[in-house]
Amino acid sequence: MEEVKKVMLVILALLRVTMAWSVVQPQVPCFFIFGDSLVDNGNNNNILTLARANYRPYGIDFPRAAPGRFTNGHTMVDILAQLLGFRDLIPPHAVARGAEVLRGLNFASGAAGLREETGNNLGQHYPFYEQVDHFRNTVQLMRRIFRGNTTRLSDHLSKCIYFVGMGSNDYLNNYFMPDMYTTSYQYSPRTYATLLLQDYSRQLTDMYDLGARKIAIAGIGQIGCIPYELARNSNRNNNKKTKGTVCNEKINKAISMFNTGLVQMVNRFNSELPDAKFIYINTYESSKDIVGNAASYGFSVIDKGCCGVGRNNGQITCLPLQTPCEDRSSYLFWDAFHPTDAANIVYANKAYNSTSPSDVCPMNIRQLAMA
Repeated sequence: MEEVKKVMLVILALLRVTMAWSVVQPQVPCFFIFGDSLVDNGNNNNILTLARANYRPYGIDFPRAAPGRFTNGHTMVDILAQLLGFRDLIPPHAVARGAEVLRGLNFASGAAGLREETGNNLGQHYPFYEQVDHFRNTVQLMRRIFRGNTTRLSDHLSKCIYFVGMGSNDYLNNYFMPDMYTTSYQYSPRTYATLLLQDYSRQLTDMYDLGARKIAIAGIGQIGCIPYELARNSNRNNNKKTKGTVCNEKINKAISMFNTGLVQMVNRFNSELPDAKFIYINTYESSKDIVGNAASYGFSVIDKGCCGVGRNNGQITCLPLQTPCEDRSSYLFWDAFHPTDAANIVYANKAYNSTSPSDVCPMNIRQLAMA
């Protein structure tokens, strides 16, 4: 086990160096990001919300001060940006200015969902439709930068990659929070998934109409197995030997319905929208693979957060100035909800390089960049 761990640490170190220096020119001119706290890089820092991470120990392994990422270091899209050849990380929409927008922006917002009310229990945030509105305003700015040359603008936008990862909060901070939201009383899991997918489809169509062509859609992961849900599920489990280790399969089953519809939507877009190239990133199956083969990926702790309070370090998420675990590269989860930097590297590499249909389909992000 120790030897495997050492090898993984060397690989991670080499990967960082390679990503930082090996590619001179980006493989695509720009990279736009839409999503929630899994990929938010600071858009929530200055709004009234509990869903922000601009305090230590968040970002403890990030090169600069706590940047607002919900992990100890880099997010999955940070790693993807480096794999795509960007020498600098994609800036958050909240602070980007001027011509900086030409190489892409991160619109993601912690607590955001497909539904407008999702995440309101945590305070202010930018739902997916607002993120798309921000992109619409950005396209208008880019049109001015291109001096009204719509041909050049359309060509530029068509070559960019667009990462979209939505839906987790529509379950965690909506449907499966019946004390705060009524959706679980109003809709069956299947009907709810259908409604979410209808909202998703409308916003993605708007992105396409604005010029997006190469779009990577990330499915929802096994959130029934995150430390927060493992801790909650332990209260329903009377077996002392398995307390804190049993996933909430009710949530996982509901998510599987959504993900199945998401694959169908990706296929429909590819067949109906001219020049569209949508891909599906199967985060659910990737997370199952990582948990099932944790040691081979260098992880020895897969059921608790590196930083947090209570059972599984998942009952209360990482608190300001709390001391996290020391060996963060051996933990799959950073806090009650989010992966560590080391886990994000694995997820990003699967999305970028994998040729397995269980990870990505119909192609990976590297192939999408060249398409």
